[in-house]
Amino acid sequence: MNENKGAIAWMARDKITPNLLMLFLIIGGLFVTWGIKKEIMPEFNVDRIEVAVSYSGATPEEIDLSIVLPVENAIRGIEGIDEINSTSVSGSASVTVKVMEGYDANQMLQEIDQAVNRLTTLPEESEKPRISVKSRKREVMEIMIYGDVDKRILRTLTENVRDRLLQDPGLTQIELDMEPGHEIQISIDQDQLQRYGLTLGEVSEAISQQAFDQTSGEINAIGGDISVRVQERREQVDTFRDVPIKSMTSGSTLKLGDITTLSHEFDDDGMEARYNGQLAAGLTVYRVGEQTPIGVSDTVRHILPDIRAELPPGVSIDITDDDSVNFKNQMNLLLKNAFLGLLLVLVLLSLFLEYRLAFWVTMGIPTSFLGAMLLLPGMDVSINIISMFAFIIALGIVVDDAIIAGENIYHRRQEGMSFSRAAILGARDVAVPLTFSILTNMVAFLPILTLPGMLGKLQQATPLVVISVFAISWIEALFILPAHLGQTKDRPKGKAGQWLDSVQQSADKRLMSFIDTRYKPALNSVLNHKYLSLSVALAIVVLVGAWQASGRLGFYLMPRTDASFVRVIATLPYGSPESKIRETLAIIEAGAQKLALENGGDKLVSGLTTIIENEVIRVSLNLTAPDVRPINTAEVAKLWREANGEMTDLLSITYTTTGHGPGGDPALTVELSHSDTEVLRQASEFLSRQLRQFSGVTDISSSFASGNPQLDIRISQEGMALGLTADDISKQLRNALFGVTAIKQQEGRNEVSVKVMLNEALRQSEADLLNMMIRTDDGSYMPLTRVASIGHSIAPSTVIRRDGNRTVDITAEVNPRGSTPQIISSLQKDVFEELLAKYPGLQIDLGGDQKRAAKSMSALLKSSLLAMLLIYALLAIPFQSFTQPLLVMAAIPFGLVGAFLGHMILGYTLSMISFMGVIALCGVVVNDSLILLTTYNKHRKDGKDWREAINQAATRRFRPIILTTLTTFGGLAPMIFETSREAQMLIPMAISLGFGILFATFITLAIIPCLIGVGHDIKSRLKWEAGQAY
Repeated sequence: MNENKGAIAWMARDKITPNLLMLFLIIGGLFVTWGIKKEIMPEFNVDRIEVAVSYSGATPEEIDLSIVLPVENAIRGIEGIDEINSTSVSGSASVTVKVMEGYDANQMLQEIDQAVNRLTTLPEESEKPRISVKSRKREVMEIMIYGDVDKRILRTLTENVRDRLLQDPGLTQIELDMEPGHEIQISIDQDQLQRYGLTLGEVSEAISQQAFDQTSGEINAIGGDISVRVQERREQVDTFRDVPIKSMTSGSTLKLGDITTLSHEFDDDGMEARYNGQLAAGLTVYRVGEQTPIGVSDTVRHILPDIRAELPPGVSIDITDDDSVNFKNQMNLLLKNAFLGLLLVLVLLSLFLEYRLAFWVTMGIPTSFLGAMLLLPGMDVSINIISMFAFIIALGIVVDDAIIAGENIYHRRQEGMSFSRAAILGARDVAVPLTFSILTNMVAFLPILTLPGMLGKLQQATPLVVISVFAISWIEALFILPAHLGQTKDRPKGKAGQWLDSVQQSADKRLMSFIDTRYKPALNSVLNHKYLSLSVALAIVVLVGAWQASGRLGFYLMPRTDASFVRVIATLPYGSPESKIRETLAIIEAGAQKLALENGGDKLVSGLTTIIENEVIRVSLNLTAPDVRPINTAEVAKLWREANGEMTDLLSITYTTTGHGPGGDPALTVELSHSDTEVLRQASEFLSRQLRQFSGVTDISSSFASGNPQLDIRISQEGMALGLTADDISKQLRNALFGVTAIKQQEGRNEVSVKVMLNEALRQSEADLLNMMIRTDDGSYMPLTRVASIGHSIAPSTVIRRDGNRTVDITAEVNPRGSTPQIISSLQKDVFEELLAKYPGLQIDLGGDQKRAAKSMSALLKSSLLAMLLIYALLAIPFQSFTQPLLVMAAIPFGLVGAFLGHMILGYTLSMISFMGVIALCGVVVNDSLILLTTYNKHRKDGKDWREAINQAATRRFRPIILTTLTTFGGLAPMIFETSREAQMLIPMAISLGFGILFATFITLAIIPCLIGVGHDIKSRLKWEAGQAY
């Protein structure tokens, strides 16, 4: 072929087009980078639809039977539903529908809404179902307002702070944490009801008929329309006192204030929040649309000093969590590692290639990165921690393309060619293998796109970014790099240039000497004992594979990061007295203070948040920045547990160091399903006891364990004789215990309920219930014990269903977390079999992270097999052979061994992130083998025998193979050895790629030549046998 023809030659000789193309990629990329959306984590839809129903006063089992089951049956046949999960607790139910991949959640929302609204059997007392597509709010920061003030004053101050912040156009969404509802409570004594012959329902109805604001029409007068409106709306507590309730026989009117006590309260359901020991209320600030974490944070921090100055004495305001700080730390970390990686690549290239060649090869990296930025907005990829890490992954790999082309150009230069001719011929020599090498790299990352669920959506940016970088790098390596090298002139060099040349020439001589004196003899020795060498290599694969399969390396879904908090959640038995709750809280807070004092004080802890909700205590220890605190989060949790000691009188106590999302669940989750509630109770207790016998298993919790005492009321014969029905008794008791909502009205930003209820002193104990009076049909009153019988039982505090099956969740933490697979294996062999034998019909499944990991691994393996077939096809095309691609792909298992060894050496547990790196590795490790085999084929075509051909090919390709390995590992090394908290989630993927490539390099340079020799032996044997048969 004429060396002056073709796109490569044209671009190499053109002085304008390559530079214009490079400028377009750089300037265009910078422009896009400036305006592209920036966020901490990728934004995505969760594809879940929630049906929420409130049913005040109803037990979980009642809600399950009367609401959840009808709703599930109504929607079960709708196409596109993947899973239906429901949770019933006292007073409310939630049915969550997981939408199948490929279905539109908004379209399904309409179908579910129609199906639920067709139901006619839902209880009259329940509220209208609220149906919505669940969305992820993008939280930026938490603000705490706290002080020794009245709860109502604190609530008003918090609302004022929110309103003040929202006046700034840079802030759009701010919500109160644990926002209690406003209530005007109207309390009445039972004696008053009996005296005037009233029920709570009748009082409520009178209020709803008298206190409202409603348009009644218009008068079409000559001068214009006149609106007619009844205005009896009341807002302040005192305005309700004169609402007429009943006309008396004396002609007077009984008013609400005559028989009731009125007050404005919060419907906080026994909830109390404190910060550093003082009453507190929280605000959460979110970003909306194109707002950035840093922009929202800066706006809040700019306004906060003015707000702080306006607060009354004794009230403080603090920012307790700011994700923009994490965002900046993560971006700085990734940029630092990218810069260090780029610098290492430049240094390594400068040692073994001409410094001008090394410079232009290295320049291909930022050019490829910025060029890829042009493509990201079209794929809806933002700048976030995942996409930035994808660039770091690409950093080590993308330089391989330029090295292969640049090193070949350097080789041509060593043959005495000019820069121009060397650039054209050097690039053309490797154009085909380089193209297919890039294609195999792209294909290797495609399986990550198939990961299901939230993990797949989080990691979707990784293959999109890397593939975009690869595409631009192909253009840069074959069309821009040769042009820059081809136009380089041999000019006299200054002292600096001469010194750089001397360093490079010295390094190059040493490398060539190593090849001649060490590598060639070693290669010949390996080839002389090729079957033994292969046996040893295969033995290593088997041993490391067996070690991994045994579970000793461990596995979890996502790496645990060093979180910014530790949270203790303690659950006491139902009905625990206030004194016991306070005593438990005091122990937990004292433990926190003890560990803080002994481990740095303010250097470790920045604040303590406490939330009490009925019998559940949540205490969060907010930690300082990772580079400030003397111990990590896991150690804080361990010391806090030790300081608290054994708290055996609790239903459960857990120590949490992770948030929501993949990897945020407890280490172990077991789901037990059965139609019989008693069987579930016994099975969950048995499994909990067995788990306590495992070393390292802590924080065992059962969703069945926290049962509530229940009074079972049945109407008696006397009650029926008095004309009462079960419904009559149920409604009167519900109204007495939970109150009756007369009206709901909007006051500013808040919805205010007006509720009529029995005086609190008359509904505090079982004795109060037994003394309650029930009104009969004739208007007389009878004690509850006369008209009904009362029994006792224990009702579960939560009823969970998964795809219609009654389910109990058993959760536990495992330390070390990586040993979870071994615990699960022991459970499956021993405990689960005993459970199934003991309780026929019981269904046992792994849930939480185990369930997601199994789905993810299944999807990853299936798509990886398809990717391997595609890689095989892409290799078969340039080789024009069905067998040679297998030689190239033989490096893949050895790359996996390197990935596993890397985790073992550095002490990391395998995770889904590790396996994503392993999958990506499959495409990368074939590159060196591909180039080696291409060179081998060329020598064979020149008439050399296989031994001479492989010797020359291996020694010729030793330098580019070593260079690509060193630069790939060098580009990833800063991330692999990073110690910051922000990097922990990403390091396993870098380990898989970095160490996998290191090990695969040894295989390429030693074992691939052996495989070629074995292949030659087999061919020779077959030819000999064919000749003998002939």
